[in-house]
Amino acid sequence: MRQTVFRGLQQGAQVSWTLGKIVFPVTIIVTILQFTPVLDWFIRFVSPLMEFIGLPGEAAMPLVLGNTLNLYAGIGAIVSFDFTVKEVFILAIMLSFSHNLFIESAVASRTGVSWWLISGIRIALAFIAALVVHLVWDGGASEAQYGFIASSQADLTGWGEIIWYGMKTALLAVIQLSLVIFPLMLVMQFFRDLGWLQKISNIFQPFTKLLGMRENTSFTLVTGLTIGLAFGAGVMIQAVEEDGVSKKDMTLALLFLVTCHAVVEDTVIFIPLGIPVWPLLVIRFITAVLLTVAVAFVWNRAEKKKRRRAIVQEY
Repeated sequence: MRQTVFRGLQQGAQVSWTLGKIVFPVTIIVTILQFTPVLDWFIRFVSPLMEFIGLPGEAAMPLVLGNTLNLYAGIGAIVSFDFTVKEVFILAIMLSFSHNLFIESAVASRTGVSWWLISGIRIALAFIAALVVHLVWDGGASEAQYGFIASSQADLTGWGEIIWYGMKTALLAVIQLSLVIFPLMLVMQFFRDLGWLQKISNIFQPFTKLLGMRENTSFTLVTGLTIGLAFGAGVMIQAVEEDGVSKKDMTLALLFLVTCHAVVEDTVIFIPLGIPVWPLLVIRFITAVLLTVAVAFVWNRAEKKKRRRAIVQEY
């Protein structure tokens, strides 16, 4: 029990430190950039694309940082701007589908799945989801409240005040993320030490079959759903080797996971931004199921036709 708690706290401290090293400087840099011509030029350049999906030009910064670095860098940029609840929700749904592209796509390529296929699907889903939310949802016009992070930047005069404001905002952002990460890591450690992940894997076997995959893919699916692609990369690759998961099943599993992975962490992490988080999870999960089932159906049909041609040719 004590060892589990110790390992969980140690993991929480390690993850918080790793993420804090990104969120803290990114928040400071973005805050300072708001008072320079650099950010204004970049915003004007991408404004037409952002307006198409219902976002202001400055929303490009969280999207770029979230995709090139990770989800936490994107959040660090979000809290540096004043967005409405709807705009933050659109950013959240886009970053949920598409974040940390370089690392997570590298994981996909290690398992034999095309880097371009996975990245292209995630980016496409992000923009489609943003456009749908923009066209369907009429609410969310009030200004988003980032927990106890003050977003107002009025009456800032001089570089000293600007830098101090950025450091204060960055520190509060790191604290709020840590308050989420520590209990999350503790829960995950208990799940691992008690063997509940394997039990959940057994429960998920019918679900993997529904998605068009064999039962031996269930542990890989559970790992990605709970830990995520980046943190669970080693476990996933090891499961592929030990469980003998086929390339088809791994492709379907990754297709599901790049759409819906780390469901607890990637959902809870948006709570400090003051948006409804349950719709994020529901949209990601339904999209992942429909997309995976559709691809599996088409893939199975193509395999059946191929086998029939082979039989006919042999006959």
